[in-house]
Amino acid sequence: MLQTTAIALLLGFWSILYLLDSFLKTHQRLSVPYFRILHYTGLSVCVVQLRWYTTYFNRCFIRFGSSRAQLLKTWFTIGVIFGVIAMVVSMLLLLMVIINTLMQQPVEQQVLTPVMPGVNLPMNQIVYYLLTLLVCAVFHELGHAIAAICEEVHVNGFGIFILALYPGAFVDLSTDHLQVIPPIRQLRIYCAGVWHNFVIVILAIMVLLFLPLFLLPFYYSGHAVAITDVVENSPVSGPKGLTRGDIVTGIDTCRVSSINDWVNCINLSREEDIMGFCIPLSNIDLTDMTIPAYVTITGNVECCPNITNTHICFGYTSVTNSSLLHSCLPARSTSERQHCNVVDDCNNSKSSMACVKPSLDNSTRLLRIVLQGRPPVLFLGHPLDLFHSVYLSNYVPYWSYIPLNLPYILETFCKYLISLSGALAILNVVPCYALDGQWILSALIELTLKSVIKTHEKRTLLYTVVLSYGTLLLGANIIIALWVLFVR
Repeated sequence: MLQTTAIALLLGFWSILYLLDSFLKTHQRLSVPYFRILHYTGLSVCVVQLRWYTTYFNRCFIRFGSSRAQLLKTWFTIGVIFGVIAMVVSMLLLLMVIINTLMQQPVEQQVLTPVMPGVNLPMNQIVYYLLTLLVCAVFHELGHAIAAICEEVHVNGFGIFILALYPGAFVDLSTDHLQVIPPIRQLRIYCAGVWHNFVIVILAIMVLLFLPLFLLPFYYSGHAVAITDVVENSPVSGPKGLTRGDIVTGIDTCRVSSINDWVNCINLSREEDIMGFCIPLSNIDLTDMTIPAYVTITGNVECCPNITNTHICFGYTSVTNSSLLHSCLPARSTSERQHCNVVDDCNNSKSSMACVKPSLDNSTRLLRIVLQGRPPVLFLGHPLDLFHSVYLSNYVPYWSYIPLNLPYILETFCKYLISLSGALAILNVVPCYALDGQWILSALIELTLKSVIKTHEKRTLLYTVVLSYGTLLLGANIIIALWVLFVR
């Protein structure tokens, strides 16, 4: 229902925008000022598309490209090498996917995956996705623009667009200038975009690797985890539960210094037997508010009255009495005592001690979440409910006014940059109609095969065959990806 509503709102927005644009352009009095506004701002409206075009950055491109011309030519020459290698690699990868599909081998981890909000992209991640697309597209087109300036090709302008929901960018180059320069100079321009996408991937990986060092003045890690959010109405929410900003150092006796430790401690609590607590027999009599024990529907023994939410039923044996007894004891004070599996684990005189264990079903656990700076929080329930109730960060801020979510935002953004920018670099270099690979292939053939294949008609035929093959290859992979996403 939510997806249908979002699609309806999106279509409604674009319909209203297009109708409003058509109305203003045809209105007798409003059309002239409206066209002036469009010309001044560089905005234009098409079917489900909004464009912004400007020549404002042309001088910046010229200034930057001219001042470092020799260095940038070397930079973009490296980009040509990358582009040619990436073209071969991308073709092989796409071919392998088709072969694996025909051989009926698993392809879920190999195919291109269309990213669709609400289908395989969580709605709370859509901002990261769209922002990453915009950043990757802008840097891609900036690569083309600066390379063009270095090769003395005129840049007419630069623009950004939104197509339905997806942002993008474009650069307007002089076609006449571009067609008359030598093939190697054309390649520097054509490969600059995918080369910059690859550089973004490398930079994002470096930031991700050195993120703890960058955050060191503001956060510490490796000693605890910070709770960045608590799911509303979850078992640990509420005034006496966990709250945003709590710093977790352990679960029972299991030390928590990272999110991996948190997961391992929860899994350990599921696998191990229910832990007991050492308590003097005299204390059982003092705190006892036991009612006659009875067996519940889930199979565990209950001995506490329904009016209490601070006590739970514990089972125990002692040296003097081997029969299983039950007693209703305060959960918090009992859980603070020494842990035990049997009464022999208790340090004091065994004759005066008991090892009491919560009377719970096989899946329920009593867990003591140890916090820094405040009393522990008790959790009674399935450990997986605890896992799904909180969001954590490995980075704990030194001061309370430091944003808790900043490390997560940086990590997530870097991961999206690595994934999407890498995918754009590999896919855009495929020799396919309307992609950079189309023009890279043309210039590459002219550069390497002009002396071997003398006639222009034969080179054009080779270009058409390879381009058609690449287009069919990419098209087949897109069909496979949609089939895996929606059918399998």
